[in-house]
Amino acid sequence: MTTRYETVKADLEANPKTWLVTGVAGFIGSNLLETLLNLGQRVIGLDNFATGHQHNLDEVQSSVSSDNWLGFTFINGDIRNMEDCRQAVKGVDYVLHQAALGSVPRSLEDPITTNQANIDGFLNMLVAAKDEAVSSFTYAASSSTYGDHPGLPKVEDVIGKPLSPYAVTKYVNELYADVFARAYDFQTIGLRYFNVFGKRQDPDGAYAAVIPKWTAAMIKGEDVHINGDGETSRDFCYIENVVQMNLLAATTEGEARNQVYNVAVGDRTTLNMLFDALQSALASNQVTYSKKPRYRDFRAGDVRHSQADITKANTLLGYNPNFEIYEGISEAMTWYVKNIL
Repeated sequence: MTTRYETVKADLEANPKTWLVTGVAGFIGSNLLETLLNLGQRVIGLDNFATGHQHNLDEVQSSVSSDNWLGFTFINGDIRNMEDCRQAVKGVDYVLHQAALGSVPRSLEDPITTNQANIDGFLNMLVAAKDEAVSSFTYAASSSTYGDHPGLPKVEDVIGKPLSPYAVTKYVNELYADVFARAYDFQTIGLRYFNVFGKRQDPDGAYAAVIPKWTAAMIKGEDVHINGDGETSRDFCYIENVVQMNLLAATTEGEARNQVYNVAVGDRTTLNMLFDALQSALASNQVTYSKKPRYRDFRAGDVRHSQADITKANTLLGYNPNFEIYEGISEAMTWYVKNIL
């Protein structure tokens, strides 16, 4: 049976569109770029390299054909600058808005800059896209929006109070998107990402996500630190599932628009289980890590458990994650070993 995702990809190959990917030099943005170019699409990319990297774009160039690479136009710009946003959306069919300053700890240390990028920048992009009358606007939301609500699994219409400035900014994005649908009939789709991981995710820096950070430490023989007792759990989602959701969301019609959706696999993995899985995947790539993890205090602003209900995404968008966490780790590990060793 042909899935909706397979149908969407076939339709795009037959009828290429023009896409804007903000944050295109980042982890998620560069993976979206690679998929879109391989489908023969025209892609405009916007990035200011605040958290993205030129080497991500270089890697995409090396992984697509020279003809497909000619379909890419890069704009070195900032979503906090309205003129950059207006330039980027010109002639665009679909917007995939990924640009943001992620990380709960970063937002606790510098809430003002997080607000400027995630709220001011988001509103700029929303206004520019509305004025250009793009066909669809899909944006990166966040599972942090669930805040202190204890229920599991997380269902889209039940949230708690935010636990960090970052969570506030991502919730405000959803509020603005809803108001634009009501006030201007400009409908969007928000994707609440749950702990995304995969190739080109930055292992360096104070705000690195747990999977690339631990993997890099293991490859280099360094200590791995676990915040808390290791029984904190997350719904880890491989990047290919995220790419699928963005394409499904961008191309959907009708009642599926002006909604938010969980992007995950609907499962929970503890940090202790994750440590074992990474250690095992490295061993399969001829890298031995024999140290035990080092435990330390819980991190401020973190929720204890997170797991998504993906029923809504499956029902309205036809989402069916192709990669569970262990399959994703196996795929990603080949890239990490090649690029970190």
